[in-house]
Amino acid sequence: MTNHEPEGVAADIVADPAAALSPVSRTALAVARVRAFETAQPEPLFTDPYAQVFIEASGIPMDVAGPASPLAKRLVAQGILRTRHYDEQLMAAGVDQVVLLAAGLDARAFRLPWPEGTRVFELDLPPILAFKDRVLAEHGARPHCERIVLPLDLVDPDWPNRLRAAGFDAARPSAWLAEGLLVYLDADQAAGLLGAVGELAAPGSILMLEQGRDVSGTPREDGLTALTDLWRGGLGPGTADWLAVHGWQVEFAGLEDLAAGYGREMPPAVGPSTAGFLRARRIARPVPRPESQGNDSSSVRSG
Repeated sequence: MTNHEPEGVAADIVADPAAALSPVSRTALAVARVRAFETAQPEPLFTDPYAQVFIEASGIPMDVAGPASPLAKRLVAQGILRTRHYDEQLMAAGVDQVVLLAAGLDARAFRLPWPEGTRVFELDLPPILAFKDRVLAEHGARPHCERIVLPLDLVDPDWPNRLRAAGFDAARPSAWLAEGLLVYLDADQAAGLLGAVGELAAPGSILMLEQGRDVSGTPREDGLTALTDLWRGGLGPGTADWLAVHGWQVEFAGLEDLAAGYGREMPPAVGPSTAGFLRARRIARPVPRPESQGNDSSSVRSG
């Protein structure tokens, strides 16, 4: 399979990988720790052989003891379920175009058994993708798909044009993953991003993301503030409702139900929780009605 990587690797990435990353990009290392922790368990829900490699290359020690505080335990358990759930959803999507938004250190292009002809587009900031590709190259990793890497900023309104120019076909169904992304955006940024996805996603496309949360009451726990202080909330608990009125049919999977299905138990929630995962299917844009029939405010409008 082919691997279209970003050109060049900045010297500061090689010298001090973690310091070269933005605060939000450094959260990818936290996700890698979760995946490395689960991979090392006797009966893991998934295996990610590259997660530990990324941690070692970053120079940041791995805490092998696992999470200790209530919120940390909940976040780690959610990250484990999230990885397994999205693995299954992507494998079942039935499309040959997959877009990983803010791909970070996601190694699915290398560890999942993609059908022949699948193209996986990885979008994220240049430093994190440069670090990722350097480490993968050093370990001889080969993707199981056609992997296309696009170093860009998703806040830049030109990113959809970059994606099209890289070979994405907006006329054909696709699968989109926004894993752990929207919470780091404000409401306007999240709506803008999802609106752009809606314009690119042909009917039948699948979008996978988390149900939003109200981050205003997040407890400040030692060791987690570097992460939780970055949370801006995205569309909050109204994420599913936003999608439903912008051209998507939405299904919700709750954390506790998923955990039970995998034979796991979720740690208790810290306060009220609406946490879970959304699977949204793009539907056809409605045909405009003649003016003589009036306007129907209940019709679904595309984003």
